Amino acid sequence: MGRKNMPDDYGLLIYPCNSIHMCFMRFAIDAVYLDKQYTIIKIVENLRPWLGISACWKARAVLEVAAGTAERYKYVVGMKLPVNNKTTYF
Repeated sequence: MGRKNMPDDYGLLIYPCNSIHMCFMRFAIDAVYLDKQYTIIKIVENLRPWLGISACWKARAVLEVAAGTAERYKYVVGMKLPVNNKTTYF
């Protein structure tokens, strides 16, 4: 919140979390919902600033990335994201 944009190679992992809102955001994002094993269980693309709200009740975490990132990196439901000693690289 408060930033003008999100760089293409950055993301925000919110844990624990299963829902997000876009109040006070100034740019669109993709929301990638993850289970406990960091497997993608839902992808919501292009959540618009101020207007968007999204939830996935079974999710354990949400990865917020710049709009278009999910498509660019070909994220799909069922894909497991790499995790290394509590430090996550996407």
